[in-house]
Amino acid sequence: MDDIAFISRPDQVTPGWLTTVLRAAGAADEGSVVDVQATQVGTGQVGDSVRFALTWDDADAGPATVVGKFPTDDGTSRATATAVRTYEVETRFYQQLRSRVDIAAPIPYYAQIDMATHDFAIVMNDLAPAEQGDQIAGCTPDEAAIAVEEAAKLHAPLWGDSTLAGLDWMNRNSPEGLRGLVDMVWPGFLERYDGRLDAEVVDAGSVLVERLEAYLSWRPEQLTAVHGDFRLDNMLFDPSPGGVAMTTVDWQTVSHGPGVQDVAYFLGTGLEPDLRAEVERDLVKEYLSTLRAGGVKDQSFEACWDQYRRSAFAGFIMAMISSMIVGQTDRGDEMFMAMANRSGRMALDLDTLSML
Repeated sequence: MDDIAFISRPDQVTPGWLTTVLRAAGAADEGSVVDVQATQVGTGQVGDSVRFALTWDDADAGPATVVGKFPTDDGTSRATATAVRTYEVETRFYQQLRSRVDIAAPIPYYAQIDMATHDFAIVMNDLAPAEQGDQIAGCTPDEAAIAVEEAAKLHAPLWGDSTLAGLDWMNRNSPEGLRGLVDMVWPGFLERYDGRLDAEVVDAGSVLVERLEAYLSWRPEQLTAVHGDFRLDNMLFDPSPGGVAMTTVDWQTVSHGPGVQDVAYFLGTGLEPDLRAEVERDLVKEYLSTLRAGGVKDQSFEACWDQYRRSAFAGFIMAMISSMIVGQTDRGDEMFMAMANRSGRMALDLDTLSML
């Protein structure tokens, strides 16, 4: 890929450039792209996604469409993405880890970043007709079961892998840095969403902020690669015959941490509280079963369940921070409130504060 011209904007994607990229990736034979039409897709807040419809000189030479991901044009979101290394993380995932995990994720044809400017571009296979999950509407237990199985397929191959500790981009968050960030955004979060946050959730969040060091410093013995934003808006579901049931996208928050945190994050933000309470133990058991099938033998259900309970605030913390550091939209506000209230209720139901 080093000999392919670097680009970072959709308008730089040309037929000749795509021909070179797809041939280099083994996704096309000797045919050539002769025309490209671009259409915006998705609702990402820190990156822009574009679908490119390709016309080939030979209709069977390569894919009819591909999807590209580029930096956002929103100044606030872009500054945030640069500060927290969002674009770097996603590019490095596709460069270094995508081939090492079993989770269904996009196939990258091109993934490059300029670290001086944090301009980047990722071109990947188009997952249409799969449809994006809806974080606001939530999901069914059957969809949640697919998600926890996919989480285990991410976590198991790299469970306890010592090489991950040496990847700077995966170990970028310190408890001290997160403490400072929470202190910065918490008052504004309460003010902006006054009346939209459940009163009990606000009380629990206040205690969490007081005890944040205990929450952030906890690390189980075995760590792995975690998605970090494992939720419905970052998942594409395809119920059609022969389709991939669920594909996880938006690998901008990958880190080195406790695997079950992804499970708690997903169930806490994706299921309505009463439904989540009914099914979560069985879903954690399914997660553990898939981990064991993937070769993880050192995890008991009791330990997994305790880690799940301790991770219950994961979605609340993400909603608190993200809502205050990306560009504000009406849908974004509704989404963040669904995440914060659901995961806050989860922490209350599981008595997570008693573990801090």
